[in-house]
Amino acid sequence: MAQFLFDSDLHGLLKLDAPIPNAPPARWQRKAKEAVNGSTGPSPDTTLSPMKPVNRSHSTSKTPSKTPGKSGSKAQNTPNKTGGDRYIPNRSAMQMDVANFLLTKEESSDETPTKKEHQKAWAMNLNGFDVEEAKILRLSGKPQNAPEGYQNNLKVLYSQKNTPGSTRKTGRYIASMSDRILDAPDIRNDYYLNLIDWSALNFLAVALDKTVYLWNYESREIIQLMQMEHPDDYISSVSWIKEGNYLAIGTSNAEVQLWDIQQKKRLRNMISHSSRVSSLSWNNYILSSGSRTGHIHHHDVRVAEHHVATLAGHTQEVCGLKWAPDGRYIASGGNDNLVNIWPNTQGDNGRPGPVQTFTQHQGAVKAVAWSPWQSNVLATGGGTSDRHIRIWNVCSGACLNTVDAQSQVCAILWSTNYKELVSGHGFAQNQLVLWKYPTMSKVTELKGHTARVLSLTMSPDGSTVASAAADETLRLWRCFELDASRKKEKESNTKSSIIHQGIR
Repeated sequence: MAQFLFDSDLHGLLKLDAPIPNAPPARWQRKAKEAVNGSTGPSPDTTLSPMKPVNRSHSTSKTPSKTPGKSGSKAQNTPNKTGGDRYIPNRSAMQMDVANFLLTKEESSDETPTKKEHQKAWAMNLNGFDVEEAKILRLSGKPQNAPEGYQNNLKVLYSQKNTPGSTRKTGRYIASMSDRILDAPDIRNDYYLNLIDWSALNFLAVALDKTVYLWNYESREIIQLMQMEHPDDYISSVSWIKEGNYLAIGTSNAEVQLWDIQQKKRLRNMISHSSRVSSLSWNNYILSSGSRTGHIHHHDVRVAEHHVATLAGHTQEVCGLKWAPDGRYIASGGNDNLVNIWPNTQGDNGRPGPVQTFTQHQGAVKAVAWSPWQSNVLATGGGTSDRHIRIWNVCSGACLNTVDAQSQVCAILWSTNYKELVSGHGFAQNQLVLWKYPTMSKVTELKGHTARVLSLTMSPDGSTVASAAADETLRLWRCFELDASRKKEKESNTKSSIIHQGIR
């Protein structure tokens, strides 16, 4: 019991603003008591009342006045509350002594856990709280945890976590199923051929063995454009001119035919190759064709002598051929595992050489595609023995990135709506894969074909990809569709560019 009384007294002494028991009275209290004892009797005016004047007689006071002989009384102001002071804050609440101790004490490295527990127990008994957990003027240490059940009224405004309304979507919705499936009977299962292409007028050209069909995307109308006469001949490649009104057709008997789709009429038949024409690409009025012999011919479709140049850089069939969007270079991929970058030799005769030759692929290179926003960036994909997609800078010759696709790469297309590209693959998944550029991280896979993908082409608005596969089907994937806001922004940018072109 004595221990508890000692602790209580000690705790009371440490509180600076609490009254001290058994302490001598204050000076004003002694003066008031002496004045009362010196009078004949108590009166209402002599009742002790702090903050009220007390009449004191100079004759009875032990302390004489500074002006002896002067009669009268002197008022003295005293506090209205014992131990209180209206000009000094409550120091106990501020814990200034604890703060001073924490700032000035020296850290000891030889303190053991047992010693720290004892110090904590002593502090709790003496102060009523743990000194180490005091927050006033604490410059170091871990933040204090809120007591259990504490509710912060500003939690909604200053929460560290994003509220559902402010959370932004990190990705877009991509349908995993194809939007439409079309039959493609008798399509040739040949890796080296290019059998589909989508025009700017929204016509999809498909070569099915010896026949070319046109499918109108808007009206769903199917038109048979042409058919090979000889039973052993077949269509090996198709390619639309940029405006979409003329279609170039390469055949197995080394012909390059030019057709007007509005008149459904063949305009001319250009013969310069000695073997099948497996790849075609347009650059304004120059039509380039790659053949099984490894040669690339430039045809000027405006003149009678159409063969204006020959590029000889491959030893085997040229199965991939694409002009750059700005027309400065043409890229070719062959069955000899090479990728050649040729300069624009328009108007020059002879046999110019490639400015770059990439030899890193270990398989046939059919997938060749130029970036739509970086004119010097090229993507290529290798066949079964390579299975890699590589990104090139054709100016410096550097390989910017490479990724193992785990299967044969049959085709590559760049998206014009997003910084992405799509690739078509063969065994074992026969899928389309979307890749993020430039990280080349996989966005998603589109599965549905039951045999390898042969060719890819994109709609004129860049929202839909058409894939032709050896399972004799064509599938349309809406994998690059724009949302309403981005679509409106793209349309406004297109209109402004047309206005600028008109002004110039």
